[in-house]
Amino acid sequence: MKTPVIDYKKLRLTNIAGREYRHLLLLIGWPVYFFMYFVTERLIPESRCHVVHSVIDDLIPFNEYFVLFYVSWYFFMVWSLLVFMLYDIKSFVKAQSLIVGMQITAVATYIIWPSVHYLRPDHFEHSNLCTWLLGVIYSSDTPTGVCPSLHVGYTLAILSAWYKAGDVKLSKKAFVTVWALLICISVCFVKQHSFTDVWAALVLYLFLEMITLFGRKLKIGKTQTG
Repeated sequence: MKTPVIDYKKLRLTNIAGREYRHLLLLIGWPVYFFMYFVTERLIPESRCHVVHSVIDDLIPFNEYFVLFYVSWYFFMVWSLLVFMLYDIKSFVKAQSLIVGMQITAVATYIIWPSVHYLRPDHFEHSNLCTWLLGVIYSSDTPTGVCPSLHVGYTLAILSAWYKAGDVKLSKKAFVTVWALLICISVCFVKQHSFTDVWAALVLYLFLEMITLFGRKLKIGKTQTG
């Protein structure tokens, strides 16, 4: 078993801002985002939301079995960030920085341009584990605040970090790629998002990647001239 690059046993609240552990401060974005998401979900009425729909949505059939890939997203995120946190701090910072950028942009979008979709089926044709899971998801997560899809955006951020991570076998990268792709398309098959939300997440990801790349080049340029 690989040894973590940092000894987290020494982590304390008093030293978390130090050079060794300050990358963990990026995780603050998660509770802040969840709080703001809860606020926007409760305070922005559905009547104010813009309906999101694409003609492609009508071509994508509802398939409850894709909920398995949809919920696997939680394992995908936790597993990836944990691996990066333990063995590749650079990849952790890259992925989490993109995620924080998406969280800020998405919350601002949900407030300025709130969105909603009406793609969910009225009833389920089958009664099984997958439809039960979807019932739980539908009842706890309203179809508002959907564009861009952070389910997709976060997945792309993590996938990008895996691609650029060092010492990762090609087979693992292929596995992660297929898993990420299935997660991204699952949001449409279980009618949690419109296809519009998916491409909006892709555009947001690419935009943040360009900003990150520009910032990195600018920092390198200042270092060389300094």
